[in-house]
Amino acid sequence: MRLDHSFTVPATPDEAWRLFLDLGRVAPCMPGAVLDTLDADAFTGRVRVKVGAVQMSYAGEGRVTRDEDARSMVLDLTGSETRGAGTASATVTASLAADPAGTRVRVSTDLDVTGRPAQFGRGIMTEVGDRLVRQFADRLEELLREPAVAAPAAPHSPLSSPDREPEAADLGAAALPVLLRKAAVPAVAVLVTIAVLRVVRGRVFGKNPLQE
Repeated sequence: MRLDHSFTVPATPDEAWRLFLDLGRVAPCMPGAVLDTLDADAFTGRVRVKVGAVQMSYAGEGRVTRDEDARSMVLDLTGSETRGAGTASATVTASLAADPAGTRVRVSTDLDVTGRPAQFGRGIMTEVGDRLVRQFADRLEELLREPAVAAPAAPHSPLSSPDREPEAADLGAAALPVLLRKAAVPAVAVLVTIAVLRVVRGRVFGKNPLQE
């Protein structure tokens, strides 16, 4: 499944690119994500999401490839459910370009999921992605207002405690409007069917269906 999103940040392309180079600062901006270790271009982390009362936690790893001249980067990500058989893999390509509002960030994701999240169709996944990207962009904007961290983490050093669970990203809240829109059509069809059956029943038995 391919998903495309874009957003702007209030910074010059050079400033935004320097921020994106610092995965230790950028990764926590993604809702539900925690970066555990970072070693040059390789990293490990966890993601926690919930849909209603159901919560899912993933643990995985990734690698980033950067093209400084083009101001673009590619992240290859793989993960699996910590308490289930579901898996997820993604190739995320992000590119930065000048924009009147600062910097336009375009994100293209090739996503493959198995398990419980696979029940969502493209429409729901796109809607969920849009909302999560907006939250990510808002947190990036807040981060750009903060002073940069002077000393980067040492290679292989833990960035978060293994006992610390990430705050779950609520995918149920994001998917609900789409689910309601999808449910509207079959609901109307059911109501029309009931109305037709009542009319037919009234004609067969000589009753006025409007008086029932």
